[in-house]
Amino acid sequence: MNQPVNITFPDNIRLTVKREDLLHPHISGNKFRKLKYNILQAKEEGKTALLTFGGAFSNHIAATAAAGKEYGFETIGVIRGEELVNKIGDNPTLSFARSCGMRFKFVTRETYRQKAEPAFIEAISNEFGDFYLVPEGGTNHLAVKGCEEILVAGDERFTHICCAVGTGGTVSGLINAALPHQEVLGFPALKGAELHDEVAIFAKRDNWKLVEDYHFGGYGMINEELVAFMNDFFEKTGIPSDPVYTAKLFFGVIDRINKGMFPENSDILLIHTGGLQGIAGMNRELMRKKLPIIKT
Repeated sequence: MNQPVNITFPDNIRLTVKREDLLHPHISGNKFRKLKYNILQAKEEGKTALLTFGGAFSNHIAATAAAGKEYGFETIGVIRGEELVNKIGDNPTLSFARSCGMRFKFVTRETYRQKAEPAFIEAISNEFGDFYLVPEGGTNHLAVKGCEEILVAGDERFTHICCAVGTGGTVSGLINAALPHQEVLGFPALKGAELHDEVAIFAKRDNWKLVEDYHFGGYGMINEELVAFMNDFFEKTGIPSDPVYTAKLFFGVIDRINKGMFPENSDILLIHTGGLQGIAGMNRELMRKKLPIIKT
């Protein structure tokens, strides 16, 4: 569902949000797209379990757990941070995943960095048995195929397609699906990541660029300015955003509009990739730091 943003912008610039967050209550936004063909492939291969990776507040972990419950798979989450093993009940994301039946393996951050190594995968296989492996963040060629379906008939009027970037799968799908007159802008949520090369693996066209000025210090980082923006944007539009990805996207696009960085008469589509489940955990952190919280 495309939802116009009711804010007046200079130079006759129009802004619309594609509400991918409304696709499913738990398999939200781009996670729904990324998991779609991976789940079909897992079924075709006769797999009964899905294994994937993520951090303590990972949208991907929550979505994979929900998808497993809905589509009849066991799910296993390899979680970054062994200190979390006794804190599941204090973490909304992990608590939800566990309620969906996900089993966890908590590993140190050093071990987590080895997650793509064959020896690590073999050790996990020996521990948990056979499974279908879904990469961290869900990005592979099947995920990109799913994300190519975000743009549909009626979206051809837009001059710019903008989305947040984590592992690069969503923006790659948009790049491949965009029309020749459309520019795709990706707004990374990570600081200093080598995302350009990751996107280039899957992107089939050169109609894109990454805007790397709005990560707010790095993945999962947030400050009072961003919280104030989120709350103001929600009050004006009725559209909630998540603190890790879409809030930084919305902030970045509007900031660039106000700085005159989009041509006159631009018609901009923002992709809302979901992730709203992360607000509860972030608000706990904000309250702990005695900072303003995110309104929903």
